[in-house]
Amino acid sequence: MGCVCCKSRPDTGKKIKVKKDKKATADELLEVVPIPSHNFKLECAVLTRKGYYPDSPNKENQDCFCIKTCVQGNPNVHFFGVFDGHGHAGKQCAEFVKNRLVEILCSDDTLVDDPVNAFNVAFSTCNSELHDNVEIDDSMSGTTAITVLVVGDKLYVANVGDSRGVIGIKEGGDGHVVAQDLSQDQTPFRKDECERVKECGARVLSVDQVEGVKDPSVQSWGDEENAGSDPPRLWMRNAMYPGTAFTRSVGDSIAEKIGVVAVPEVSVVQLTANNPFFVLASDGVFEFLSSQAVVDMVDRYIDPRSACAAVAAESYKLWLEHENRTDDITIIVVHVNGLPKQSDVTNGVEERGSSGVEPIEVKSDVTPPRSEMFRSVGSNFSQNLHFHQVLSTNDQKPPVEQPR
Repeated sequence: MGCVCCKSRPDTGKKIKVKKDKKATADELLEVVPIPSHNFKLECAVLTRKGYYPDSPNKENQDCFCIKTCVQGNPNVHFFGVFDGHGHAGKQCAEFVKNRLVEILCSDDTLVDDPVNAFNVAFSTCNSELHDNVEIDDSMSGTTAITVLVVGDKLYVANVGDSRGVIGIKEGGDGHVVAQDLSQDQTPFRKDECERVKECGARVLSVDQVEGVKDPSVQSWGDEENAGSDPPRLWMRNAMYPGTAFTRSVGDSIAEKIGVVAVPEVSVVQLTANNPFFVLASDGVFEFLSSQAVVDMVDRYIDPRSACAAVAAESYKLWLEHENRTDDITIIVVHVNGLPKQSDVTNGVEERGSSGVEPIEVKSDVTPPRSEMFRSVGSNFSQNLHFHQVLSTNDQKPPVEQPR
């Protein structure tokens, strides 16, 4: 909990290198994850910060994260994920999915050969198990998930909901870094997702439309970045629930009846020397910050810990400027260091595009079933015990809380 103070960008435009505190504890030190198959390293840091809710000061952080290195004992395979719980049992849902999703992926013998299928199976299985869990009521609760599986020099990105993955791309000779989304937010703002849930029986209306303040026949809400605080939501045909502002999630068994499914959208990205870092974050980060704004801030810092702190601080500040509360905020920054330029050509396949990255969406059939802490984490593979001890602090079950 809490945010580390960060320095602003100097007039020189140089990246800021923050000195490490000699008194810092072990789990605050930056660690490195090597990828021996392609001779480069990942440096990762994570920050999660509880939201500010003046009407519910004891409301817990429903976000959680998972970083697992050396998946299946393979030093070239690593997992990163951010999970944003919502509803009365949101924290329990997010923790359950965080743990089970990785367990299912790790037990899948086809994971390295077919990560796309492994992701689809894992999300489906996890969703079914959450529905069947008698200790967690997911009828009006669930979690979104943005996850990345690193396999050598490729990223397999699986997204369910409105958390987001973004990658930086160096363009031109000036070193300017451009943001490219690794995922598409699954919300009613997307025409394809809006039409899909309507076909499943959902009413798509903002709160003002549901309450009769605005005309419900106007099915245009602008775009996600400029829509304000009353986005389109999903409602049962003759009821005032569930009111979800996303079209996919894990859990939410009632919303599942109107098309809110746990089927991930999966994309495959070839990393190149033009990709200095990628970012995963909950929607608390992107509510008032664009993907490019986040990438600009991350690019200012050599240390990913400082980048996490800067983005979280700015997100928190913007929330309070626009509303009287903030959402929970979680961000993972992963620096890609030392990837050789010759990796732009892998296994005889030429580099895709001048930008050095081209996500390829892998389509899946969508058939609705049943009509605080701040730390850097990583592993040198000789420190796996320490790594798992760090993550275990997130594994305690929380008390039940009020819905968001």
